[in-house]
This record gives sequence, C-alpha cells and structure tokens, in this order.
Amino acid sequence: RPHMGSRLQAESFPLDFTAVEGNMDNFMVQIKNLAQSLYPCSAQKLDKDMKLQFLKNVSVTCNDGSPAGYYIKESRGSRRWLLFLEGGWYCFNRQTCDSRYETMRSLMSSTNWPLSRTGTGILSSQPEENPHWWNANMVFVPYCSSDVWSGVSPKTDHSDYAFMGSLIIKEVINELLNKGLENAKVLLLAGSSAGGTGVLLNVDQVAEHLGSQGHGEVRVRGLMDSGWFLDNKQYKFTDCLDTISCAPTEAIKRGIRYWGGMVPESCRQVHVGEEWKCFFGYKVFPTLKSPVFVVQWLFDEAQLTADNIHLTGQPVHEDQWRYIQTLGQELRSTLQDVKAIFAPACLSHKLITRTNWMDIQVKGTSLPRALHCWDRNLQENTYININNTLHQRKHKTGVARPGCPLRLIDSCPWPHCNPSCPAIRDQLTGQQMNVIQFLKHMGFDVQKMAQQQGMDARKLLGMLNNGN
Repeated sequence: RPHMGSRLQAESFPLDFTAVEGNMDNFMVQIKNLAQSLYPCSAQKLDKDMKLQFLKNVSVTCNDGSPAGYYIKESRGSRRWLLFLEGGWYCFNRQTCDSRYETMRSLMSSTNWPLSRTGTGILSSQPEENPHWWNANMVFVPYCSSDVWSGVSPKTDHSDYAFMGSLIIKEVINELLNKGLENAKVLLLAGSSAGGTGVLLNVDQVAEHLGSQGHGEVRVRGLMDSGWFLDNKQYKFTDCLDTISCAPTEAIKRGIRYWGGMVPESCRQVHVGEEWKCFFGYKVFPTLKSPVFVVQWLFDEAQLTADNIHLTGQPVHEDQWRYIQTLGQELRSTLQDVKAIFAPACLSHKLITRTNWMDIQVKGTSLPRALHCWDRNLQENTYININNTLHQRKHKTGVARPGCPLRLIDSCPWPHCNPSCPAIRDQLTGQQMNVIQFLKHMGFDVQKMAQQQGMDARKLLGMLNNGN
C-alpha cells in the first residue's frame, strides 16, 4: 500500500444525486464498483463488518464492572467519522437494575458481546443503503451503562453498579484520536432512543473535549433519533414499580441521583436544582452550541408506552384517541425552533439504523436526502472551537437551498396518516396491517370516508397527508 501522509489523505466527498434519483439503484452499484476499484488495498470489499475493541482504560466499565468498548470499521482515506450510541431504556434503582440484569444482561455487561457487528441504515457500508455516509469511518458504541449515557460513577464497594455512560463516550473519543480522528473534518455523534437522548446530553461535551485536546478544527455535529421525549402527563398514572410503567419524569428524577448523572453545563445553569429537565429534548436543545439534526416519529411507540397507551391488540377508546392526537400536537409544538428536523406522522420507534430507512418520506423527501441537505448547509457554516467556545465563521444555518428542505414535519393529525410509514403488526394476531387497516382498527374508516367523497382511499390518504 502506498504510504500517504495524514494531511494528504484522499477526502471522501458528498455527492449530489438530484439528477439521478430516478435511477438511484443502478447508479449506486456503479459508484460502489468504481470506489472498490479505486481503493483495492482498503479491503472494503472483503470486510464490511465493524470489529469489537475493548477500551484500553479498564477503569471505564459497563454496569457490572466488565470492560466497555466499541465496534469500529475504519475507512482509510475518509475524514468523516460517524459515532453511534446504542439505545435501550434505562434502570433507576437497585430493584429495576437487578431485574434488567436478569433479563437484558447485554445492556449491562460486555461478557457476551459478539466479536463483530454489521452496520445497517446510516451505519451501512453499502452505498445503495446509505448513499451519503457509506464511506465514513463507522463506530458503534454498545449501551451497557443503563444511564441514558449520562453517568460518571464507577462501581465501588458501596455501590451496586457502575454508571459511566458519559465517560465511555469520552474514552472512546480518546482512543479514536489514535486511529485517525485527529485528522477528521467531521464527527457526527448519532444515536437512537436512549442513545438519541445521549447525543443531546454529550454532543457539546465531545466538541469541548476535542477542543481541549487541540483538535477544535474537527466539526462536531449531532444526529438525534427517537430520543425527544416529553415530560407530559401519563394517560393513566401508575406507580414507579418498573421501568416501562414509571412516568419518564419520575424515572429520570430517581435515575439522575442513582447514576450520578451529568447534564450539559449550559443546560444545568438554566435548570439549577431541576437538572432532570435536561433529559428532555425541548428543554436541553435550546442550550446546545453544536448543530443537531432531530429525527422523531410524531407518535413514538416508546413515548406512548411510557404514557401507558398500547395501540395494537385491542380497540382504541375515544379518550385514548384524543390523547394520542394531543400528543402529536404537543410534540409538534416542541419542535418549532428546531432548524433541521425530520418528523413523520407514524407510530414507530427508531429509524436511522433500519435497512429500509430510505423508504420513509416527509413531503416527498427521504431522510438520507434531508441529512445530505443539512450536511451541505453546514459546509457553509464552519464551527471552530477556540478555548472551549464554538465560533461560527458564517451564519447561514437554517437557510435551505431550493429543493433541499431542512424542516420536514408531517402536518396530518393521526398515527400512520403518512403513506410511507413502516408496516405495523397487530400484537394479538401477529398479522401485518397496512395504513388503511390500521386506521380502521383505530376507529377511523378511511375506506368508508373515501367512498362518501367518491374517491380512492389511498388518494384521500395522500391528500390528508399533504395537509389538503
């Protein structure tokens, strides 16, 4: 392999596929073949998997004291890095953590982690599945701290478990600096569910840490998927006996004390004595300095579960239906000041690592396309970290190019009114339901309404989805 100095490394560049979107699959195959012929010695063709690396600093651990780690697939020649935080709820006291350890041990211990993982969605190395980030350096950080990536507490003789989520991220960054991150142009800190909330809690800290290590020129950005939870009133109030039924506000209040959880300093100063509020997207987001793209289903299954609403399996009552619609409205209102947002009106949870993530559209735009628009927009806005302060060279963020929207929020008012929503399965029968069947199950007969209007049911759905 010819030696290339770090400063002369070939740059992976974002492509604009606007002109070829009609024949994207064929075009992607050609691009992939071209790339593999250009980089024969990178062995990308032979090895698409991310490989497990345990942290060299053995004092930074999972809940049970086993070593934390990360999976990595390096892409030599690319100066773009994607670091993904896994999700998986949390536990907030001895009882819920003991229960979690019995039933979901891989979320608290590294002892049985596989040696490799295949990236999917935005972590895929296949350009057909991941048109704009396929050639980046991919890092997947497994969630084994149960603290929404906020903890800084080691396991001691007096504590049951370690909660070191925030320190795990910091230590992973330290190790990646020796693997090429020091020469990066962009670091995208991404995460889904609790990992998405972890992005909001840690993105500024990552930027500040890189700045303090002399790498302030690395542009740090956040991609938050399905972690924008509301501290709203539950549909039915329940006592905090387990993780699922406990109201998110109460669980986080208990958890932040149990974990020794940290929140961004800028948010802590706004909510002194109520630091738990910084775990909720609409509270922490306005305090962040780093640019963050928000991906959020308007009817998130985890939010509805936390609110004690279970949609499939039994008919939905009118008061539940009203609660669900209100939830969608409340979520929309909290997203008003978010400049880069993709929010489909679907009943679902997590999106960016799905193999079919390109299929979901809002107002005719897919998520990969929206992220590409955001990426291009940010290229005109350089953030530089000087003395732990992020400075912007230009200020054009939020100004979308023609045909390149940054704010994509569905306007139709109920779950799955977007025809591109993913399929739903009935919890009782296991049968897959299409949108029309699902809405009928919810008490909304689209077929009947369309007949009254003298039109096709799918046409009516499309009109409703477009806000007509």
